[in-house]
Order: sequence, then C-alpha cells, then structure tokens
Amino acid sequence: MLRRLDPRADGRGLTSRLALGALAAVVVAVPFTLLMLLVLSEWEPLERLDRDVADGLYDVAVGRPLLVDTLQVLSVVTSPWYFRLAVVAVSVWLWRRGARRLAAWAVVTAAVGGTLGVLLKQVVERSRPSFPEPVFTAGGYSFPSGHALNSMLCTGILLLVFLPVLRSKASRLVAYAVAVLLVLITGLDRIALGVHFVSDVVAGWVAALATLAGTAVAFEVWRRERGEQPSTVAEGVDPDAGPAMSDPPAARE
Repeated sequence: MLRRLDPRADGRGLTSRLALGALAAVVVAVPFTLLMLLVLSEWEPLERLDRDVADGLYDVAVGRPLLVDTLQVLSVVTSPWYFRLAVVAVSVWLWRRGARRLAAWAVVTAAVGGTLGVLLKQVVERSRPSFPEPVFTAGGYSFPSGHALNSMLCTGILLLVFLPVLRSKASRLVAYAVAVLLVLITGLDRIALGVHFVSDVVAGWVAALATLAGTAVAFEVWRRERGEQPSTVAEGVDPDAGPAMSDPPAARE
C-alpha cells in the first residue's frame, strides 16, 4: 500500500511499463519492416516460397468446385467489414454501459489499423498472384492482406476489451482459441483462393500486432495521466471497465 502511495515509486513503475510497451511496439514493427523490404527487393528465397505455396494450393483447389465454393463463402464471412462491425457493435454497447474510453480506444484502434493497411498497399504496390485459370479474383494490391490484418486486429481488440470479465482460466483459453482459429482460417482462406501470398498474410498479422501494441501503450499513458494503476496484458487494456461490463445497468445507478 505504501508503495502505491509513493509517487516516486509509482513514477518508476509507469516509466518501466511504458518503456516495455513502447519496446513491444517497436519489436513487433521490426519484422514487418524487414518483410516489406524483402518484398520490395524481390528477395529470391521469399519469392520462391510465396510462389511454391501459391502454386501448390492452386493445384489443390482447381477442379474442385465444392472446395472453391466453400473458400469463397469463408472469404465473405471473414470480410474485414464483418470484423469491423463487430468492433463497432461492441463499442456502442460499451459506450451505453459507461465504458466510454474503452469504446473510444476500440474504434480508434480499428480505424488506425484499417487505414494503415490501405496506405501500406499503396506504398508497396505488390501485384496479386496470377494463374492461367484463377479460381477467384480480387482487386487492388496484395501486400499486406487486408483480410488477415483486420481479422488479427479486430479479434485482438475484442480480446483486450473482454479480458477483465473473463475470470476463469477456461474461459480465457476458449476466447484465445476462438480468436486464433478465426485469424488462421481467414489467412489460409486468402492464400488458398490464390489472391494472396504467404508473406502478404504474415505481414497483415504483424501490422495488426504492431497497431495493437502502439495504441495499447498510448491508452496506458492516458490511464496513468488519470492517476490509475498500470495494467497488464493479462488484464486487458482497461481493467477498470470490468464492473461496467459485468454488472447490469440498474446495479450501477
């Protein structure tokens, strides 16, 4: 208790936590930068890996209309807009229950990540995989995958929002498993349809993680400026919002 009331100790704790958070954002961003440079330089080993995987999955899909139809349905279900709508819906719910700063963080993070993905496509201008008889087509540039980025970004947002109310280990494991499954299915679907390379999908995932790390650090600064105790990843970005989410509105009035 004395340590919590000591402003010097509290300042040291804030500094170390923010430094670790900023370092996490940088560390996550470094692999993306390296991957982008390799794509821009058309590094042969990466180009060969991307092409081999794309060709192999194309050979599996071509001539199998049922498989292609299933992949196309998954492509629609895992559209970035469905993930964004989920974040917006949860944010509206949070706002109505009084967790307004958490709702703002969720919307801003989704918007920043989505915008970043569009800008990166314009910077890299990578063409999509091409085949003599494509099983599916998509417009725009390939790197990074918008589907992969938004699936990782939005599921990450929802996880960090709801961690404060997931008290049991089992409930958290289920939440993580569902999130991982959604992200993997989305990425694999884009590669199997022949509209993205492996490196496009990995780049989307890494860009999403960098966005989450960066906005989480900014949110931590905001919390500390309000005199609140530092949070941890296991607690979500705003542990204080837990009661607002778990208690009925009448109980909080």
